[in-house]
Amino acid sequence: MRRTVRIKDHWGEQRLFVGRTIFFGIAAAVLMLVVLGRLFVLQVLRHEYYADLSQGNRVRREALPPDRGLIYDRDGKVMAENTPAYQLELIPEQVADVPGTLRRLAAVGLIEPEQVAPLERLIRTGRKFEAVPLRLSLSDEAIATFAVRQYEFPGVEIQTRLARWYPYGTAGAHALGYVAAISEDDLRRIDPDQYAGSLLIGKIGLESAYEQELHGTAGYRQVLVNAQGRRVERLGSAAVKLDTRQPRAGNDLFLGLDMRVQRVAEEALAGRRGAVVAIEPDTGNVVALVSVPTFDPNKFTRGISGREFATLRDDIDRPLFNRALRGTYPPGSTVKPMMALAGLEYAVIDPNALRYCHGYFTLPGSSRHYRDWKKEGHGAVDMRKAIATSCDVYFYGLAELLGIDRINNAMTALGFGRGTGLDIGGERPGLMPTPAWKMETYKQAWYPGETVIVGIGQGYLLATPMQLAHAAAIIAARGRNVRPRLVTGVRDAATGTLRKLAPVFDAPVELKDPANWDVVIEGMERVTEAGGTAVVATRGAPYRIAAKTGTAQVFSLGQNEKYSEQNVSERLRDHALFIAFAPADAPRLAVAVLVENGGHGSSAAAPVARRVFDAYLLGKYDAAPVPVPVPVPVPVPVPAGE
Repeated sequence: MRRTVRIKDHWGEQRLFVGRTIFFGIAAAVLMLVVLGRLFVLQVLRHEYYADLSQGNRVRREALPPDRGLIYDRDGKVMAENTPAYQLELIPEQVADVPGTLRRLAAVGLIEPEQVAPLERLIRTGRKFEAVPLRLSLSDEAIATFAVRQYEFPGVEIQTRLARWYPYGTAGAHALGYVAAISEDDLRRIDPDQYAGSLLIGKIGLESAYEQELHGTAGYRQVLVNAQGRRVERLGSAAVKLDTRQPRAGNDLFLGLDMRVQRVAEEALAGRRGAVVAIEPDTGNVVALVSVPTFDPNKFTRGISGREFATLRDDIDRPLFNRALRGTYPPGSTVKPMMALAGLEYAVIDPNALRYCHGYFTLPGSSRHYRDWKKEGHGAVDMRKAIATSCDVYFYGLAELLGIDRINNAMTALGFGRGTGLDIGGERPGLMPTPAWKMETYKQAWYPGETVIVGIGQGYLLATPMQLAHAAAIIAARGRNVRPRLVTGVRDAATGTLRKLAPVFDAPVELKDPANWDVVIEGMERVTEAGGTAVVATRGAPYRIAAKTGTAQVFSLGQNEKYSEQNVSERLRDHALFIAFAPADAPRLAVAVLVENGGHGSSAAAPVARRVFDAYLLGKYDAAPVPVPVPVPVPVPVPAGE
C-alpha cells in the first residue's frame, strides 16, 4: 500500500506569522497611542484640574470663626464685648482612658459631674485627633488648679480664644440677653457653613434678635494633612498653594439705652421684684429696660453648669423672667387717663360736669357695691379731679357709659392687647378682654359688672410694663405713635460706617377734638400737685410731671371683705404701678414702673420714676460707680508640653 506523505508549507506558515505579527503590532501601536494620548490629556491638557483635585486629598479646610460685633449704649459705653478667655480641651488620641480622665477632671472641679456622660458621648462620635472643648471659659482658680496638676491629665490642655463679656454684669441683662453653646435646635435653623468653628449663638434679647448682624461671616484657611487626616507642615518637596479667607467680623450695635439711667433704675428697685421701662416719646428710643431680680449673662458665656442653671430656674423670684416684656399685670388706675380719653372721644361725658362720689358705685337694678379706694368717697369731682385723686366711682360710671366695645376700641388704639413691636423677641400682648373673647375662653356671657371693673384696670384686663410706658408716650406725644426700639444704629465692621436707623411710626391716635389731650394731661399734672396721689414723690422737682398712680389687686375680695396689708402674705399684696412723662409741657421721657406686691403706686412705684427722671433730665446718676473693665488674661505658667 502506498503511503501519502504531506510536505510542510513553510511559505504559508511564514505568511500567516507575518500577517499576525503585523496585526498585533498595529493593535499594540494603537493601544500605545491611546495610552499616550490619555496621558497627554491627564498630564498636559488637564494638568491644572487634576493637580487641584489631588491637592484636595492632602489639603483640609479649617474654619476661622468671626469676631462677634460689639454692643454700645447711647454714649458709646461698651455693653457687650469680646475678651480673651481660656478653654479646656481634650485631644482623644492622646488620652488612653477618656472616661477616667473626665471623672478625674470632675473630681478636681474642672468640669461638672453631670457633664461627664455627655462629653464622653461627644468625644466618641468625633475624630480622635481633633480637640474637644470641655469648658468654655476657665476662672483664675480653675487655671491654677489645672496648672499644678496638668501632669495627671495627658492629652488635656488649655487654649486661648475670644469669649463674650458683659462689663456691667447684671445691669441691662434682660435687654442684652446672652450667648450660649449652639444647641441641636439652633443647628436646624442656621447655616452650618457660616457657623463653622463658632461655639456660641445669641439666645435671648438683643443677642438673639440681631444675631445675623452680630455674628459676621466665617472664613477659612487650608492646611496640609497626611493620609490619616492629621495636620502636617509639609508633604514632599513640591510647593503647595494654600488658600486663606479671613473672617468678616460682625457689625456693632448702638442703642438708645442709657447705661447710667439703666443702673439708677435698677438700684432704685434693688431688693424688690418689678420692672421699669423708660421711652423717649419723640423717637421711641428705650432709655431703660429693667426687670429685677436679674441674672449675670457672663455665667452663660462661660458655660453655665446644670446646678447653676437649676438655681436660677427654680428661684421663687424668677430672675430669668423678663417682667418688663413678659409680665402681664392688671394695670389698675394707670388706665384712668386712657378711659378719660375714650369718654371724651365718644362724647359720653362732659369733662367739666361734676359727679358725686359717695364711696361706692352701683349698677342700675343691682345692689352690689363697687367700692372706691377711699371709703368716705371723694365728693363732687370733675374729670380732671377724678384723675388727680384717682376716684374709682367716677371711672366705674364712665365705663358703664362707654360699654366694653368702645373701651376695647379706645384701649387697642393705645396699644393694649397687642405687642408694641419692640425690636427684640419675647414680648407678650397682654389681654384686652371682649365679650367674644370671654365666650370663647370660658363659654360664658359678658356681664355689666365686668365692664365696670375694667374701667379701673381690674378684672380680665392685663398689660405689660412696656405697654404702659408706650401708652404714656403716646399721650405725651398727643397721639403720635412711635414704635419702641432698642437699636438706633448699626456700624459696618468692614467700612466703619455707622448706619443710623430711622424711627418707625405706627398709626397715630387721632382725636375728633385735639383739645381733649389737654384735658387728660391737665388731670395727670394735678396728680403731682397738692391733693394729687403722687404729690409726695414728685415734690421739689424742677420740672413738671404728668402722671398716674395705680394699685392692682392680686386676688379678689368678697362684697364685705376688707383688704389689710398687714394680714396678707407678702406675695398676695397689691401691685404698685406708676406711669408718667416729663417735662409735662414738652415731654422728653415717658416712664412706667411696676413693683410686684409693693402696695401703693404713690409710695412704692412713684419714687422709682422720680429717680429715673432726675437721672435723665438732671444728670443725677447716683448709682454705684461704673465697674472697671475686666483685665486681659495673662498666660499662666504651666508645665512644658502645653
